[in-house]
Amino acid sequence: MQAVKMYTTAVCPYCIRAKQLLKARGVEHIEEIRIDQLPAERDQMMATTGRRTVPQIFIGSTHVGGCDDLVALDAKGGLLPLLQAA
Repeated sequence: MQAVKMYTTAVCPYCIRAKQLLKARGVEHIEEIRIDQLPAERDQMMATTGRRTVPQIFIGSTHVGGCDDLVALDAKGGLLPLLQAA
């Protein structure tokens, strides 16, 4: 299974929803980067993604986007193949 990295904050309901969906699809470990605790990571996230909001989700080297993007990818049947890509 591909590595999953997610930029989050402590009380973000979209972050919680994204984590629930990923776990439901078999993801056992999510590398969480808490930008509310590490301000320099927010700058890195914005430079990498061009976005300011959380969550920002990466599966392997692919930037999926936010929670809505993740849900849409799952609805199209694209999430599991991306997670299982070699």
